[in-house]
Amino acid sequence: MYNLVKILKIIALLTVFILGLIFVCNFLVENNAKNNTYTSTKEIPKRKVGLVLGTGKYLTNGRVNLYYTFRIRAVVSLYKAQKITFIVVSGDNSSKTYDEPTTFKNDLIKAGIPEDKIFLDYAGFRTLDSVVRVKEVFGQTDITIISQKFHNERALYLANHFGVKAIGFNAKDVSGKYGLKVRLREYLARVKVFVDILCNVQPKFLGKKITIK
Repeated sequence: MYNLVKILKIIALLTVFILGLIFVCNFLVENNAKNNTYTSTKEIPKRKVGLVLGTGKYLTNGRVNLYYTFRIRAVVSLYKAQKITFIVVSGDNSSKTYDEPTTFKNDLIKAGIPEDKIFLDYAGFRTLDSVVRVKEVFGQTDITIISQKFHNERALYLANHFGVKAIGFNAKDVSGKYGLKVRLREYLARVKVFVDILCNVQPKFLGKKITIK
């Protein structure tokens, strides 16, 4: 009986510690992004480059991913409002059959954005990779990050840590069961931000410089 009580106490302490850790990480990320994300093209300052964070166009059930759709719309609205001049599409191209950047590019062109205004980052495997590579590969230190608000907040924290001056433009969020699942995962992703910073994690690839002009 004594051992059971001891085990339960340890579990309770671990639970409190984990919840506290999640709370602190979430607070730091949100506080850092305060007044640095926008939902209106009229209010957001103009930047030369917009960095759109990649995601797959389709879900595993075959339906179109609304996170993808809303990010496309956000990029187009910023470009047409002349709040960005160039777009870096950063996403996962880890195999021949999965190419987020090219899919984004094709749909942006269909939406009326000139091809020569779009640059592709094929090694944006994670948000950290995308943020560091836009500085180290594309030479940009003053950008607009385009994704949903929760994602932008995390990206802005990473940008601040890696010396990138960034603001975020919030694409429309996704509600319902799928949206809730993504938001719950986001709490863990925010803890991972600090683990990566403490462990000095770097992008998987860097490579040759790409000039945007």
